[in-house]
Amino acid sequence: MDHSSLPALPKFRDASLLVRALTHSSYLNEHAGTIEDNERLEFLGDAVLDFLAGAVLYNNYPEMDEGELTKLRAALVNTEQLAAFAGDLTLGPLLRLGKGEDDSGGRQRPTLLCAAFEATIGAYYLDAGLEAVRAFIEPLFDKAVGQIIAAEKEVDPKSHFQEWAQAARTQTPRYVEIGITGPDHNRVYTVEVLVSDESFGIGSGPNKQAAAQAAARAALAKVNTS
Repeated sequence: MDHSSLPALPKFRDASLLVRALTHSSYLNEHAGTIEDNERLEFLGDAVLDFLAGAVLYNNYPEMDEGELTKLRAALVNTEQLAAFAGDLTLGPLLRLGKGEDDSGGRQRPTLLCAAFEATIGAYYLDAGLEAVRAFIEPLFDKAVGQIIAAEKEVDPKSHFQEWAQAARTQTPRYVEIGITGPDHNRVYTVEVLVSDESFGIGSGPNKQAAAQAAARAALAKVNTS
């Protein structure tokens, strides 16, 4: 992994805010002198992230309708994605955990990492303001959105190619079986996808559906590079 490409924690003017953001309730329970855990900052960071995710998507993806924006925002701020951001920032080793939480793998637990990331965002909002948080989070969001969209296309390329065909050609793609090879127990199907009788891609697979998905994937690669 190229560690130079990983994002870095922002600089805090008030370092105590970051310390609090990284303090789990289990640490508070075992250290009587600790005043506060990160749960209130987590609440604040959750609200800030929700707002900024919506604002970034609205401003950067004008072609998307409300439904698409809502779906993407949910994917950007779900537990797994926020835990991934925490992992990129290497928050796990920095967490202040109680011994039991630490011994049970808390530093790798997605829910705990997600909460720590939200708390860190809440702390940075208090420390530097909304625009500083926006500047910090926007590159993370942009990279994640690209990965989310690419993953969706990989999972269901037929749906995404149909969206393209209807928008660009006002036509629905047709999938035509053009060949079957191999013995009965190991068939290979080949399918071609056409839009207005123009061929956009050919794909093969162990059944017609898999072959059609492969054809759609080839078609998406063609239109995305044309």
